[in-house]
Amino acid sequence: MKEFKIDSPDKGIENDIIEKINFLTKPKGSLGFLEELALRVSLIQQTLSPCLKNPYNVLFGGDHGVIEEGISLSPKEVTYQQMIHFATGTSGINFLCNQHGFKLMLVDAGVDFDFPEELGILCKKISRGTRNYLHEDAMSIDEMNEAIEAGADVVRKIYAEGCNVVSFGEMGSGNTSSSSLWMSIFGDVDLERCVGAGAGLDSSGVRHKLNVLKKSLDRYDKQYLRSNPEKAICAYGGFEMVMAIGAMLQAAELKMVILLDGFIMSACLLAASMFYPEVKEYVIYGHVGDESGHKKLLEILGGRPVLHLSMRLGEGTGAVCAYPIVDSAVRMINEMDSFKKVSVTKYFT
Repeated sequence: MKEFKIDSPDKGIENDIIEKINFLTKPKGSLGFLEELALRVSLIQQTLSPCLKNPYNVLFGGDHGVIEEGISLSPKEVTYQQMIHFATGTSGINFLCNQHGFKLMLVDAGVDFDFPEELGILCKKISRGTRNYLHEDAMSIDEMNEAIEAGADVVRKIYAEGCNVVSFGEMGSGNTSSSSLWMSIFGDVDLERCVGAGAGLDSSGVRHKLNVLKKSLDRYDKQYLRSNPEKAICAYGGFEMVMAIGAMLQAAELKMVILLDGFIMSACLLAASMFYPEVKEYVIYGHVGDESGHKKLLEILGGRPVLHLSMRLGEGTGAVCAYPIVDSAVRMINEMDSFKKVSVTKYFT
């Protein structure tokens, strides 16, 4: 696997940041979570005057071989159809990116479709979808490594364009199943607690999905997979998910602010942290969604979500929705006066 150099943010500046926040013209702690977010961004950027520049939402698309087992309400062709929809500019993630000033980058990680060049979808296709992991590994180790590098390369491109804050989204029918398996393996959680309705399965559909995933997981010893994360990723991952892992790790190496989306991207972060635990220190958790297991997954990651809007769309929508709150935190530390500068009595200790 590609090596990354990811260090924890230097805490030597932390007391100075806290002092600056505490001396803003407000009672100590009165802006609540905004103060925590300002501290987080300032530590990532190693400055008392942080800034957010040229935000991107990178959306990876990929097909999953296990979809043929009927574990998703959305059929396989929805993956490529939605990628085309994103490219037309009229989907859920599009209006949010437009509203909050995000550039949207679409990446074909492994869709079983050839997109016309004029759509502007970046081709990083590893293969035309993964294999059916009920019977065999979803991908080879070489394919995993190629996907990691491809995701990292995308982040290097947007970083070169001046981006220092990025969110990641995904499109891939069946990818909540892969996420549930990774959560169960890496989080050491019973699979039943990780499996939900995905795109809208009813109770019988969820039972069938759980049965397929149990049989898939039984192909290996779970503890063996936990201690061999590359194998777990190859066994059950999607190309769009593995590219997201590489992208997150590269963003952390470049000391970018990572806005985390929902259940699937949280599972990718958990997988990434099995290699480099420090990656979590560059993350702001955008929201907690209604997909079964997401709240538990955030507890495993130790993340406090900015929003709870009962969302479960994916695509990066929850992360982009949270961006204005993060922007408010940065504006707070930069634009509020300090008691040290204005003629207001500091009336608290």
